[in-house]
Amino acid sequence: MGPELIRTAAGGPWPPALRSGLFCLLVLWAAAATAAAPPFDRREALATSQGVIGRPLGDHVLRRRDGSPLSLAELRGRPLVVSLIYTACQHICPTTTQHLQQAVQRARAVLGTDSFRVVTVGFDTAHDTPAAMREFARQRGITEPEWYFLSADPATLERLAADLGFLYAPSPHGFDHLIQATIVDADGVIYRQVYGMNFDLPLFVEPLKALVLGRPAGRGLLTDLANRVRLFCTVYDPAANRYHYDFSLLIGIIVGALSIGLVATWLVREWRGARSV
Repeated sequence: MGPELIRTAAGGPWPPALRSGLFCLLVLWAAAATAAAPPFDRREALATSQGVIGRPLGDHVLRRRDGSPLSLAELRGRPLVVSLIYTACQHICPTTTQHLQQAVQRARAVLGTDSFRVVTVGFDTAHDTPAAMREFARQRGITEPEWYFLSADPATLERLAADLGFLYAPSPHGFDHLIQATIVDADGVIYRQVYGMNFDLPLFVEPLKALVLGRPAGRGLLTDLANRVRLFCTVYDPAANRYHYDFSLLIGIIVGALSIGLVATWLVREWRGARSV
């Protein structure tokens, strides 16, 4: 055994030929692994995402930022917005979450602070621990009420992602995935998917408006009537990129109806007067 090999066996430097051979093997293994991984197909991902609309979201148990369990069934009774992120993402996921925060604030400004709930789930289960999700929310400055940042074990995340129609795949830069926010109705049925890092506000608010104000509240006729009025009078201002109440159209309809009623009353009286002559 030569002195170079003796030093290698004793923990010394590896021979140059062996180092080169191992390096080549590693390069070939990495290339084979990359070739074996199928590319992320966005058309397939979009079709899968759209295909779950109308299906129920399962009762999955996740973990809050403090590690305590939270069942999604506990969040039923109001619409729910679900987004999936991974905390190691340096740009897209943080930007997407901050844009979602703005949309949530503007939707709640007209629909009510308790009108719907929001859930952000980390799908990189090896790293998106409760502590990581807590830090992600802190860095984004998100303190909105009933916005939950949740973690999941691999089996639960797999089932949740399937329910949401969310496909993702490892990539050299992290993960490839669609940027989507899933809107779930009060009964736990998937109602709408909203896509994009900077989606237009109406794409997010209009389905929530229909779910919050268009459904009978079960709190009496006056409450349901008030919600119908709010549904009709909540309009989007593209110049300000905000929603607000506009009662002018409703007032115009009421004034028009009263005017038609007065004219009709006058015509009936005239007709009756002509018949009595």
